[in-house]
Amino acid sequence: MLRLANKVALITGGGTGIGRACALAFAREGAHVAVAGRRPGPLHDVAEEIAKSGAEALAVECDVTDGGSVQHAMETAAKRFHGIHIVVNNAGALLVATIDATSEVEWDQIMAVNLKGTYLVSKAALPELRRAGGGSIVNIASVLGLVAMKNRAAYTASKGGVIALTKAMALDHAHENIRVNCICPTIVETELVEGLFTAQPDPEAARQTRRDMLPLGRLGRPEDVAHLAVYLASDESSFVTGAAMPLDGGLTAY
Repeated sequence: MLRLANKVALITGGGTGIGRACALAFAREGAHVAVAGRRPGPLHDVAEEIAKSGAEALAVECDVTDGGSVQHAMETAAKRFHGIHIVVNNAGALLVATIDATSEVEWDQIMAVNLKGTYLVSKAALPELRRAGGGSIVNIASVLGLVAMKNRAAYTASKGGVIALTKAMALDHAHENIRVNCICPTIVETELVEGLFTAQPDPEAARQTRRDMLPLGRLGRPEDVAHLAVYLASDESSFVTGAAMPLDGGLTAY
């Protein structure tokens, strides 16, 4: 039996990387999927890939930092698929900098995408989840919301905020059968991360340095996150809410 049969999921940042992997995994498990993001090209590519597999998908443009854009995306998806049961807050931004090297504009942008975006999308989703009799919000935080590393000050602060917001929403909405959890991945092999490596003088050495930090000896893969997101979206996790789950190859076991 498909684990997400007849469910409707909206996934932000759904055109590439972790969002794309989640969209494909959700569709394989029977969900109707709305992929949302700022770049229409990758969104339509994912939607077409899902449609070719026989599942239903919708590409919808959405800027998670803009409340009107978020509301339009949520309403469009709900109208197309007659409701929303699952939201994956995956859209995110990264800044590699210490606090003194972070401008006010950069700080505001990181907070707007990572933390405000999670707030806006979750708030817009709540009426739909209530109409559905409950549902699941899955936030993609980061292991850097649990621990810190050098040159990630604003990013770490924003992801720590996502974890705290996850716990607060889980308590506020448990009585409505709305579960809220977050996944805290370590570095994952996405287009963004590949760009960080290729910008280094020795990309392979930089990549190996990051591998050496992880007890399991490899970087995360988008599919690793997608597998856990499916679990948190499904009824298999019906007694799980308010959790911040490390997905880190053993990094936080030190």
